[in-house]
Amino acid sequence: MSEVTLIGTRLAEVGREFVFRGESSACEGCPYRSQCLDLDTGTRYKITDVRENAQTLDCAVHADGVRAVEVEPTTIPANVPSKAAYAGSKASLSGPCPHTDCPSHAYCVPDGADFDSEYRIDEVLGDPPHDYCMLDRDLTLVELAPPDS
Repeated sequence: MSEVTLIGTRLAEVGREFVFRGESSACEGCPYRSQCLDLDTGTRYKITDVRENAQTLDCAVHADGVRAVEVEPTTIPANVPSKAAYAGSKASLSGPCPHTDCPSHAYCVPDGADFDSEYRIDEVLGDPPHDYCMLDRDLTLVELAPPDS
């Protein structure tokens, strides 16, 4: 289900994904707070529509102001242990990885997912982008379902 929120005009494009990080200290006293801060902190969203006739509003966080967009919670691409990688099953992330230069790092430590949580696997994508895991983990690349889906 889509929600309407405000986002920086430079970021307002259909298909863009972001993780809502919550309130900035610059938001204090803003008259549009309730429209910007209506998303769930830590959740990954995808912009599904940009309101073309909407006014650009001044913003202390975004230099070019903010615009109204429609967003939906979206899936999270992630590497999970292969033994749990079945569509519809529940899985958790393997744990932190210090190897930031690995091509799979963004999937082993994905934005919008916590190590202490369990997620339903929406789709199995296949092999992760790395040739071998430096932590000797057997991993599969999946799409984790958005929260409450």
